[in-house]
Amino acid sequence: MAEIVNLRREKKRRAKSAAAAEAEQNRLVHGRTNAQKSLDRLTAKRQEATLSGHFLETPATDAIPE
Repeated sequence: MAEIVNLRREKKRRAKSAAAAEAEQNRLVHGRTNAQKSLDRLTAKRQEATLSGHFLETPATDAIPE
């Protein structure tokens, strides 16, 4: 036979587990030093500069169609 499960307790257990997973993810994202954050910003800026340097023409973002 199957085990009897209290649905209210199971719902609370799953919510607690999901909250713990979200907290762990937030610790990874926000729990970094300023040096790590600035390194990530610098890396992103370099990647953007490298990518934009490969365009044959500059993209026309402000162009108005005629």
